[in-house]
Amino acid sequence: MRTTTRTLLLCLCVLFTCGCASLPPGTTRSPRDPWERMNRGTYKFNHGIDRAVLRPVAKGYARVVPQFMQTGVHNFFTNLTYPKVMINDLLQGQLDAFGNDVGRFVANTTIGIGGLFDPATPMGLERNDRDFGQTFGKWGIKSGPYLVLPLFGPSDARDSVGLGLEYFTDPRYFVRNSYVTWPLWALGLVRTRAELLSLDSTIDSAYDPYALVRNAYLQHRDFKVHGDRSHSDEEQQQEEKLMEEMGADDAENAPAAPAPGSAPPPPPRPDSSPPKP
Repeated sequence: MRTTTRTLLLCLCVLFTCGCASLPPGTTRSPRDPWERMNRGTYKFNHGIDRAVLRPVAKGYARVVPQFMQTGVHNFFTNLTYPKVMINDLLQGQLDAFGNDVGRFVANTTIGIGGLFDPATPMGLERNDRDFGQTFGKWGIKSGPYLVLPLFGPSDARDSVGLGLEYFTDPRYFVRNSYVTWPLWALGLVRTRAELLSLDSTIDSAYDPYALVRNAYLQHRDFKVHGDRSHSDEEQQQEEKLMEEMGADDAENAPAAPAPGSAPPPPPRPDSSPPKP
């Protein structure tokens, strides 16, 4: 517990010291990201650690470890964190899914040798993906502002609370041997980062990687909670209100219309220079 407290304090320190990052020129503020300056600073901090440590280690893992072993590691950690899915099945009232997931967890833990193999899928026990943030959304709790967590990455106010609960429902939390838990956490982190390597080129080539990651995360979480509906009506109204305000500002700054009978203004000359961001 003392180590966990120190880690949380470190994250809070980083969160407050990164709160003065500047915005790119021409950036339009999102109503779902009121803490954008702070979030961009935290994103920059996380990106620096990723480029210096996590990405090289993940590339080495993907290059050196045989594919069948990577599949086994993926299966193991998926099964290890599956109690979270079963708990949220019950919290969401998904009793059929709960029965399916209990059978899946038992099958993979026993026949699958601790989760290294996945015999449950051929048995017709499909994998579900549920978490506490999704459950809160199903209960009607709003997502709240977008939030980038130090070391953990994109989140929001609602999912951040869910992330804390997931930590205490992870079986690794109950293992009081640091020689076991720390290697498991490290291997799980490297495995997760290695599975995201295919996205690096897309993110790195984006004009604004921060905005790309933010929008992708928010759309993904909205889909997990609301399905085909993008997000709640209240959030939609907030975005529409912001667009209306921007349109009003543009109208005030627009040039006056020519007087009746006067010659129309000449069309603007095509600009051969690249557009300014």
